[in-house]
Amino acid sequence: MTHDIEFMSQGFSLKGILDLPEIKNPPLVVGSHGLEGSKESAKQQVLSKLLVQNNIAFFRFDHRGCGESQGDFLKDTSLEKRTSDFINAIQHILNLGKTSKDLAVFGSSMGGATCINAWDTLLQMDTTLCGAVLCSAPAKSKTIENIPMDANDNRPALPLSFFKDNLLFNILDKAKNLSNVMIFHGDADQIVPVSNAHDIYARAKEPKQLVIHKEGDHQMTCKKDQAQFEMESVAWFLRCFKKGRKVPS
Repeated sequence: MTHDIEFMSQGFSLKGILDLPEIKNPPLVVGSHGLEGSKESAKQQVLSKLLVQNNIAFFRFDHRGCGESQGDFLKDTSLEKRTSDFINAIQHILNLGKTSKDLAVFGSSMGGATCINAWDTLLQMDTTLCGAVLCSAPAKSKTIENIPMDANDNRPALPLSFFKDNLLFNILDKAKNLSNVMIFHGDADQIVPVSNAHDIYARAKEPKQLVIHKEGDHQMTCKKDQAQFEMESVAWFLRCFKKGRKVPS
């Protein structure tokens, strides 16, 4: 069952899609997309189907300035703002009462950084934070290579000041509180170096798992890598929810 969802985050109307299995009070996974992504990103569309097939609800949404949500990408994008969107999205879905309070999170690229940045706040909410799956997540923005500055169909060209003013962060210290986390990263990622995955994994608490895709790129374009992501991420979420316990704080 699919529901179109609209919610507010710091004055912005954001839009998303909640996919529910046909069971009462399923556990919930909420996703956060990459810098220039949307709720229609390939990984999130795949998870929306696979998780529901395994009796897990999945919510994906457009951050402010992206997709169908309000906001100006250039003016309204930062890690802190996306973190606020993510926390407000989770709180809104939990308040609907259509799922249990067993929660896990998914983030791709900047969405992974958003999950890490939100983690401590989520631990304090009235929910059971069960785990996470992160793909190609940057922990230190200064390691990011090949910054996407040219204009495209979704936005104008980005000045270097946009990255200096809005997207400078180092969240490695926050990775120390992560637990029940599975990390995917390609060792040939030319945007977010694989060193970020190793740094996050080294700091996260057990249980944890690191999956390095040989010759894998940032977009995970290899079909074999995609198949592994689909199989192992769903299995990881099922394992996290089966344990059904709060991760250590």
